Amino acid sequence: METRVIPVDREHLHRDMLAEAAQLLRDGELVAFPTETVYGLGGDALDPDASRRIYAAKGRPSDNPLIVHIADTGALRVLAEEIPPEAWELAERFWPGPMTMILRKKAIVPDATTGGLPTVAVRMPSDPVAAMLIRESGVFIAAPSANASGRPSPTCAEHVYEDLNGRIPMILDGGSVPIGLESTIVDLTGEIPMVLRPGFITIEQLREVLPTVEYDPAVIKKVKDETIVAKAPGMRYRHYAPKGELTIFEGDLAAVVARVQAEAEAKAAEGYRVAVLASDETKDLYRGLTVRSVGDREEESTVAAHLFETLREFDRMGAEYIYGECFPEEGVGQAVMNRLMKAAGYRIVKI
Repeated sequence: METRVIPVDREHLHRDMLAEAAQLLRDGELVAFPTETVYGLGGDALDPDASRRIYAAKGRPSDNPLIVHIADTGALRVLAEEIPPEAWELAERFWPGPMTMILRKKAIVPDATTGGLPTVAVRMPSDPVAAMLIRESGVFIAAPSANASGRPSPTCAEHVYEDLNGRIPMILDGGSVPIGLESTIVDLTGEIPMVLRPGFITIEQLREVLPTVEYDPAVIKKVKDETIVAKAPGMRYRHYAPKGELTIFEGDLAAVVARVQAEAEAKAAEGYRVAVLASDETKDLYRGLTVRSVGDREEESTVAAHLFETLREFDRMGAEYIYGECFPEEGVGQAVMNRLMKAAGYRIVKI
């Protein structure tokens, strides 16, 4: 299969630019497209064969549910059996935007899309390409991140092409995405609203609407747990991982820098290709090592925007061992650390 990359101009977007992609979706085929979070791999959410094609293209476990992308809040009534008042309140505040809600599904949503679960994950993206594609196709679009399963999520079309060339017919290239981390996922099917995946919408922001919302215990634990039922993407399986072995170090920042320097030097002396994942504040403190900064520790959004891009850069340079710093877990930092822990396979050294 030839994978075609079609440039789209976000600033001068016209429906004709998306006509072919929309037809592919109506025909049950797959299209990768930009959202404000990461690039998604889309198929008709109500077509079980399209959902199965998504799993096959990604090499994704079929019990890992997909997120259904919609273009208007009225779609909730089509997809969800029970819509609590909290859902409308969250939609009013955060949609369109990087927040996903989990609700009880209607029978119209196939099990192939929900990973066999009785719930459906729904999001309304704010990206103009994604929003217009949903409208022009006339279908709800099931779309996980457009990467090979387990790899760092794609933040530009080049990342999608690296992983899925030859597996899908089309990639819509809208340039780099602004956020760089997947959406916040909130489960509204229990007595207490639960954050199943942290993202750019923080728990502090959610509590302004739902004061009782909490983190699911699986989100904040720092050990791997294979017993987790994957109610949301990214809960159970290893995700976001570079090809090299990533270890992250937690503790006093000066002590972390010293320990990373020593560990990296020792591994490099053995002949391995080594890289360091640092921040703007620390990148110049490392000596004689290959160092990349993911952003400013005081501006968590810069770290979020560059994390996956940096992990893929380490792959391109052939890094076999990667040593990284932890980041503050307030605000968006909670989402950053969630992704880093999974990328490292929970390989954390406490200092």
